[in-house]
Amino acid sequence: MSHSHNASGAFTPGVHAFESDGVTQRYHVYGSGPVCLAHPGGPGIHWEYLRMPELEKHLTMVYIEALGTSESGRLPTHPNGYTRERYSIAVQRIIDHLDVPKVYLLGHSHGAFVAAYHAIHRPDGLAGVILYEGAPVTGPEHGEEAMRRLRGFAAAHADRPELRDVLATFAAMQDISSDAQTLAVARGVLPSYFADYWGDEQRWAPFRDAVRATYISGLDAIGSPELIDDRAALPKLRVPTLVIVGRFDVICGPRWGQELHDLIPDSRLAVLEHSGHMGHLEEPERFADSVREFVTLSTPSTPLPTHDGPEGIMR
Repeated sequence: MSHSHNASGAFTPGVHAFESDGVTQRYHVYGSGPVCLAHPGGPGIHWEYLRMPELEKHLTMVYIEALGTSESGRLPTHPNGYTRERYSIAVQRIIDHLDVPKVYLLGHSHGAFVAAYHAIHRPDGLAGVILYEGAPVTGPEHGEEAMRRLRGFAAAHADRPELRDVLATFAAMQDISSDAQTLAVARGVLPSYFADYWGDEQRWAPFRDAVRATYISGLDAIGSPELIDDRAALPKLRVPTLVIVGRFDVICGPRWGQELHDLIPDSRLAVLEHSGHMGHLEEPERFADSVREFVTLSTPSTPLPTHDGPEGIMR
């Protein structure tokens, strides 16, 4: 897909910013090919951890710097008000700003909840949606499954002296109220987000140290928690969907990937057998292959002109 028609230069590599409903929205462009927006997790984790160099070889990756994080603007209600509806509006503004007929939307972790919401409520600009480490629900059911998975993680790594710190960080999660605490928790739990963090700590420790985060409350503008249950809406979804989950993911594990896949008509499911919550880093080629296959299959075919060649060649 050529972007030469886009006079605003919305696709030049690097950082972009524009005014979106009175708030500065930033995004970052890398790669070439069909356009794929990537929404980071958290809420509140800065976008850089989601860089996907393998995908950038095949797609124009537009990494969203989510509102409230890094240099993107903050809502007047900060740290409250960052609902899925508000993030979805922000996604739509970026799509409108990019001015391409159809884009792919990839959401990771909390970003997958945003992407699912966007596909349900604002499907028109989407060529496809990639729900990467998401779930159809939050709340007690989700929390119980995460605790069950965490116990499994603890049992598998019982010989690790560092395990105690990871488990203590999980226990402290309820009391976050500042950027510093958010960052400490994000880095503190990170070993449990990989299939084998300590087995290759030289590789993952620098990634851990580079993670940045801002405190986003998860409450709406009037301070009420946003509980999510998409199970009634997802069976009506008509956007082509790929679900990606790591076999060892503690937070949004295979149970939820399978449930999303079962709920969404004609969805595809990719299970990364050697990954936790960070498959784009743990199995980058397998991750990129599954996305690329999905994009190839869901891109509308256009017949080529057939002046003197054989009939019916499809591109």
